[in-house]
Amino acid sequence: MYDSNSNQDLKSTLKPRHVQMMALGGVIGMGLFVGSSVVIQAAGPAAILSFLITGILIILVMRMLGELATASPVTGSFYAYARYAFKDSPFLSRLAGFMTGWMYWYFWVIVIALEAIVGAKLLAYWMPDLPQWIVSLVLLMLLTATNLFSVRSFGEFEFWFSSIKVAAITVFIFLCSIYLFGLWPNHQASGFGELLNHGGFMPNGWGPVLSGAVAATAFYFGAEIVTIAAAETKNPEESVAKATQSVITRVLIFYVCSIFLVVCIVPWNSTAIATPYVSALQVLNIPYVADIMNSVILVAVLSCLNSGVYAASRMLFALTKNGDAPRSLTKLSKNGVPIRAILFSTLFGYFSILASYFSPDGVFPFLVESYGTVALFVYIIIAFSQIRLRRHLERVAPERLKVRMWCFPYLSYLAIIGMLCIFAAMAFLPNLQKAFWFGIASAVIMFCIFMIRDYFELLKLRHRYPKLDTLIITKNHKI
Repeated sequence: MYDSNSNQDLKSTLKPRHVQMMALGGVIGMGLFVGSSVVIQAAGPAAILSFLITGILIILVMRMLGELATASPVTGSFYAYARYAFKDSPFLSRLAGFMTGWMYWYFWVIVIALEAIVGAKLLAYWMPDLPQWIVSLVLLMLLTATNLFSVRSFGEFEFWFSSIKVAAITVFIFLCSIYLFGLWPNHQASGFGELLNHGGFMPNGWGPVLSGAVAATAFYFGAEIVTIAAAETKNPEESVAKATQSVITRVLIFYVCSIFLVVCIVPWNSTAIATPYVSALQVLNIPYVADIMNSVILVAVLSCLNSGVYAASRMLFALTKNGDAPRSLTKLSKNGVPIRAILFSTLFGYFSILASYFSPDGVFPFLVESYGTVALFVYIIIAFSQIRLRRHLERVAPERLKVRMWCFPYLSYLAIIGMLCIFAAMAFLPNLQKAFWFGIASAVIMFCIFMIRDYFELLKLRHRYPKLDTLIITKNHKI
């Protein structure tokens, strides 16, 4: 498939422990600690099913990505795979690559702004007098500087951030399990506690469960960063294979198990569920729980912000390789860091932060409502790319398939059907229709930009080769 020599300008300084911890902590963010409350309030204890349904789809997508990333670890990961998967049609190849790369970049630059804003709100718990928009900008500047220094500095920060998150959720699961088993001081075992009270396991029916599964899609997004990091990792095949295979453990333990414990301890219809993990620990009468969890959530936010800067800049760097982004953004530092790609990505983050404070009812809501749908688009394209590339690899280089998708192609098609069902459900669920249409609008805007860019590129080439009656723009593909 792609030649790994195309990545020689990026330094392979990420260590296996960096990649492994990125994989473990990649899905632990605001979605788990705070966003999960929205799903629980709507679906009740059956929110467990919401996270399980979406979690299974994420497991399948990550397995597909693991197969491709171990076979060909390249800059841009699934952006490059989308381009190559449709190489038989130059137009589709360019379109799939352009849409995948820019939609993924778009997702992360919005996340960068969101995490900086949330980080400022968390710091206001200790420093209420500081203007939050200034704190947001400072947080973004600090983690931009971390990414600018070297990829290894990013890896170290992410390693420790993720270590804290993983340790915190592990301790939470351990303490809550002890409580439910009746081993906690002054507490007797109560079976499933609040799980079946207040209307039963599924008090509001299947509708909120399915809408919760849609909302949970964006919470899981981030696990795929390890495949992007493959191009800057020592022994990428081994590192990425281990990281992607750990997704099953992460999903089942960090999300499904912890949500199960929360709804067993805290009544789903109480006001306390708005802060699910804090409220669960308060039931256990753990002192300083608010300070502890606020600190952990802040670390999770900074981790997502750090990862967002990395993911957005590397995807933008990959886009420049095929002319899908200005080649001036390709410039690397002596440490092999794409400086201009980082600065350009964070520039959009600064704009989004300012929009959140100066246009809270205009530009910013559009960005927030649209980014989750955009993430779903990316996953669907990944699945189609994997099916085409798997068949190509089986013909030309089967020895590269060190990690294989289970039950291919049936589970690959199942993942696509599942994601299309989620996408279709958004159009009919009242609380998700706005996000659906904003996401469609974002995709249409990107498609129009692609067509305009392609049109002018065609005119440029026709001007250069005036004797050609028909000109098809093609890109070189290395086999």
